[in-house]
Order: sequence, then structure tokens, then C-alpha cells
Amino acid sequence: MTEPIRFPTKIAVLLRDDLAGWQRLNVTAFLTSGLANAEPELLGEEYRDADGTSYLPMFRQPVLVFAGDRATLTAAHTRALTRGLRLAIFTSELFTTGNDRDNRAAVQAVGREKLDLVGLALHAPRTVVDKVLKGAAMHP
Repeated sequence: MTEPIRFPTKIAVLLRDDLAGWQRLNVTAFLTSGLANAEPELLGEEYRDADGTSYLPMFRQPVLVFAGDRATLTAAHTRALTRGLRLAIFTSELFTTGNDRDNRAAVQAVGREKLDLVGLALHAPRTVVDKVLKGAAMHP
């Protein structure tokens, strides 16, 4: 049996625990796209099946999904920014917009302390992610 690979970093998504199922999936997809863009080294090589058909690369390591209430999300956001981490965010207003330009305008219209966060994603050393996500639980 092959030993599992233990990564020194974590890719983590934190979702607010009151989101509908479709919202959780949508927010997770958008947030992870931000990490892939910001840190292309997280992506592995292209996949290829036995017939030689190639497929897009994916993250080299697992994406862990957590859930927490509004206070947990706000605290994690503050801890991440205090540590100087880059992160992707998703606010409730983004459920009402339909394109990237309007998404960015919706976030820009609200001060950091008043953002209605429904999700965030980050990549950092394991211990740092654990501290940032303190109080969050693995998503059921």
C-alpha cells in the first residue's frame, strides 16, 4: 500500500452554514477558481486517459471544505487579513449579479467590516489555515 502524501499546505474553503445546496456548490466553484488563478503552481499536470484524450489539470492536493456561522466567517476573514494572506471572498450580493464586472462593483461598494461574507477560500501552510479557520467544522 502506498503511503498517503502529506502536504505542508492546505487549500480550504469556508462556507456560511445557512446556504442552500446550490449556493454552497456555486460559491465553492467560484472561490476555488480564484485560488487557481492566483496560485497556478497549485495545479498539476494535464490528465490523459488510456485513449490519449487530454483533460484539464486540477489542483495537486485536496480542497477541504468547512462550514461555520456568520461570526466564524467574519473572524476567519479578519484572521486571514491580519496574517497578510491573499484570499478569495464571496458575498451575499454576488447571488444577485450576473457577471464579473457587476460582482467586483458589488464588493467594492461595501467596506471590509460590513461585507456580508458567505464564503472565503485560502491556501497557506497547514498550521496557519488551522488558526485562521478556528471554530469552523468540516462541511457535512
